[in-house]
This record gives sequence, structure tokens and C-alpha cells, in this order.
Amino acid sequence: MMCGGSSAVQDATPEVQTMCDELKPNVEGLAEKKFDVFTAKSFMTQVVAGTNFFIKVHVGGDDYVHMRVHKPLPHTAEKISLHGIKACKAHHDALAYF
Repeated sequence: MMCGGSSAVQDATPEVQTMCDELKPNVEGLAEKKFDVFTAKSFMTQVVAGTNFFIKVHVGGDDYVHMRVHKPLPHTAEKISLHGIKACKAHHDALAYF
């Protein structure tokens, strides 16, 4: 993968689920609702000054949220941050840059 290009969509990993768990309160704030279910299903990445993660998260029933998470380069010692969400998504909705 080249810098700035997106990876193929992959099944979620434990690392991706950990990022989702950490940022769940932020997502709930933006979505203005609480989620009993918050399970990462798939993701793709984009290499920038760090890595952008685009993550499809199951939030219960037929509902999904897409998250954009930035993971800074290790030497910066900065924390991951939520850069946006797309709510009202479904299982069949493809992950895409936003």
C-alpha cells in the first residue's frame, strides 16, 4: 500500500476492537445515543502521518456506525482520536474514506 492509499477491507482485529472500546463514549456523544452493542466487524487503513482507520461497528439490530480513527506515529506519544462517524449505516454499506 502506498502512502495516502487505502488498504483492502479486513476483518476486525483485537487491536481495532480496543480502539473502538476506547472511543465508544465519543461515538455515543456524536450519535446522541447509547449503544448496548459495540462490536468492530471490519476495517481498512490509510497511511498518512500516522494511520487512519475506517471501522465498521455493529451497534445492535441491523444498525452499524462507520468510524474514522487516527492513530498517530509512535514517536509522538499522542493518543488515538476520533475524526468522525457516519451513523445510520447497514451491514451491506461499504467502508469508504470520509
